Amino acid sequence: MVRKAAVVTVSNGSYLQGQPNGRLPSMDSRQPQEKVVLKKKVTLLRGISIIIGTIIGAGIFISPKGILKNTGSVGMSLMVWTACGILSLFGALCYAELGTCIKKSGGHYTYILEAFGPLPAFVRVWVELLVIRPAATAVISLAFGRYILEPFFMQCEIPELAIKLITAVGITLVMVLNSTSVSWSARIQIFLTFCKLVAILIIIVPGVIQLIKGETQHFKNAFSGNDASIMGLPLAFYSGMYAYSGWFYLNFVTEEVENPEKNIPLAICISMTIVTVGYVLTNVAYFTTISAGELLLSKAVAVTFAERLMGSFSLAVPVFVALSCFGSMNGGIFAVSRMFFVASREGHLPEILSMIHVRKHTPLPAVIVLHPLTMIMLFSGDLYSLLNFLSFARWLFIGLVVAGLIYLRYKRPDMPRPFKVPLFIPALFSFTCLFMVALSLYSDPVNTGIGFAITLTGVPAYYLFIVWDKKPKWFRKLLDTGTEALQILLEVVPSEEDQKS
Repeated sequence: MVRKAAVVTVSNGSYLQGQPNGRLPSMDSRQPQEKVVLKKKVTLLRGISIIIGTIIGAGIFISPKGILKNTGSVGMSLMVWTACGILSLFGALCYAELGTCIKKSGGHYTYILEAFGPLPAFVRVWVELLVIRPAATAVISLAFGRYILEPFFMQCEIPELAIKLITAVGITLVMVLNSTSVSWSARIQIFLTFCKLVAILIIIVPGVIQLIKGETQHFKNAFSGNDASIMGLPLAFYSGMYAYSGWFYLNFVTEEVENPEKNIPLAICISMTIVTVGYVLTNVAYFTTISAGELLLSKAVAVTFAERLMGSFSLAVPVFVALSCFGSMNGGIFAVSRMFFVASREGHLPEILSMIHVRKHTPLPAVIVLHPLTMIMLFSGDLYSLLNFLSFARWLFIGLVVAGLIYLRYKRPDMPRPFKVPLFIPALFSFTCLFMVALSLYSDPVNTGIGFAITLTGVPAYYLFIVWDKKPKWFRKLLDTGTEALQILLEVVPSEEDQKS
């Protein structure tokens, strides 16, 4: 299943008999060959669109109630939204430092590999590939399917089969887009990010007008209400940090970012400022029209808000929510496929996943490997339970990455660091992540325990597929034959950067 090391199988004298330099038969040997690498096509604007486009999903429009429910008051909920934005900015700044001193794609995986070695890095990519990413993609895609159909089923319930079929079409479309062109995927991400910001402005602007008119009754005694319990406030932060998650995705594509030393920190700071201000003002706008009790009871807060202030224009809200979900799908797949690409390049996933299409210059196998896994998740099982099982794993590994930044400061003090954050920032953020992990163990030990057990399956898998080098000859031959067949079928070759390594 998994190769021992990142070695190149397509070279002079390869299985592609008679083709110079191991090129595919369709390539004309008389033409000068263009380098087969992932090109630097992620500009500052595209980087901002990746971050904003993956952070802002359906939650802020549909159900931003987790924080209010656990804080008990309007004023405290707005404070938690602001605090979570600042904490997320701290985490993003830590990733900005890592992205400028470790100029490799792969995000969490790469930084854990650099700081703590191959075993924890493999466990991270193992659980991401098999469970977390397919389940997360299926969940956000289901929201896309539901809200794209909402205008056609205003008077009745949407059939579940119809939702899943449209969802499957949406997933396939995103996979095809990311397999076909990096440039078009990035352009569409910019457009979808623009749509998200327009949707937020459609809520904020009427809210500001309401404030100017003096509609402040829901802000009177803003800190009165149900007192937040000792467990409630940490759970509110948990909900808030989840709402802001996605700030790390630009680090998954570091090798494709133009001038990463400048653009990664700049994109992160601009994006997190826009998202934090947008989230806080959106919640302020809701409270100009909807009381705290009504917000908790509403199934779709943005729709309730729009119906009260905009009448029939509220029909546009489901469309904007669907576009928002599609942007999160596109950005997530674009970024996470690079984690699989890098893990394969390091020898931790099958070799085919580190190959690039000869003409389109996209990591085609690393993109499409998610398609069958996501479809399986979509049509079977309880996706939300899976995500609950493994939500702690995300914060555990992010906390480990940021702790690794502190460790690298002492382990490798001479490493060039074009961008450097004060040490209290990674210390505070890693503590916050580990606190949320401990909280999940305390508040939901059963689901967290199941998730911990699923994550630990990566340990025997590491020793079986990576460390054990005495695999039977038939298994090695089967693996090589399968890789060669897929290489011809998909028209992919190893990156020339692999060939140099």
